[in-house]
Amino acid sequence: MAQAPVKSGVSVLLQGDPSALPAALRGLINNAQFSDVSFLVGRQRQVVHAHRCILMCRCKVFQTMFSRQSSQEMSVPFVLADMQPEVFLAVIEFIYTNSVTLNGQTALEVLTAAVEYGLTDLRKLCVDFISRTLTVDMACEALQAAVTYGQNDLRQRCLVFIERHTMEIIKTQSFRELSDLGIVSILQSDQLTIDEVPLIQAVREWAYVSSVVLDVPVSVVAQDAVRELRLVLLSPDELTTLERENAKDDLIPEMQIAQAWKFHALKKVSDSHPHHFHRRKGTLAREHHHYLDPPSK
Repeated sequence: MAQAPVKSGVSVLLQGDPSALPAALRGLINNAQFSDVSFLVGRQRQVVHAHRCILMCRCKVFQTMFSRQSSQEMSVPFVLADMQPEVFLAVIEFIYTNSVTLNGQTALEVLTAAVEYGLTDLRKLCVDFISRTLTVDMACEALQAAVTYGQNDLRQRCLVFIERHTMEIIKTQSFRELSDLGIVSILQSDQLTIDEVPLIQAVREWAYVSSVVLDVPVSVVAQDAVRELRLVLLSPDELTTLERENAKDDLIPEMQIAQAWKFHALKKVSDSHPHHFHRRKGTLAREHHHYLDPPSK
């Protein structure tokens, strides 16, 4: 189809090869030539060279940072002691080229940096990469980052993965290092592929680790998490065993255990906490379960 002729005096925007500019700018990444700003990154204070005009036009955080500098401070390097050089270079790569090279070792830290620097498109690239490369060992670490930085899309993708691999997930170190908000987000799910008995034991192990790290009693550190445990799913014998274990650390409030015994006595689902009576996807069948809601699918 023939193009209409351009009228004389009319300006037209013409697009060249869209890959040419990023390719050219890639050559300026950490290039000392014509650089007018430098950063000392990480514990080893690795020098990273950059160009103010590029950083400022692409990132408001850098724009604010540079605008606060006096003329005398222009030659003083910025110190970024808490960031790994490879993470900062990934941020610089994105700023210069609108693309980023990620790997499983640095993706979560690049995500953190993207949030801190307000780089929305980099954040989206990190979330997509992390979601596609989740493993059992890193799933809880990714979930924790999502919870900490309010990344709901990543949080949902992590939960789906954790729901599918719950038995393996609870054995990982990153599960034991979750915050209370992180573990609560897991325990609220109906789709966990695990029975309540090993899940309670996993929460107990998590609580002991958190108690040592935070230097607070087990019952205090776990007070929000244990509210999400579904004790009514346990048989009377299992409840009796739980009471004996609980006498050692008071992990679960006595009132919560009493509510489970009340259900066994009355065979009636409470209206106050209906989700406590939902069977999870991995809940093993017990004789009293026919009094509960239908199992999760």
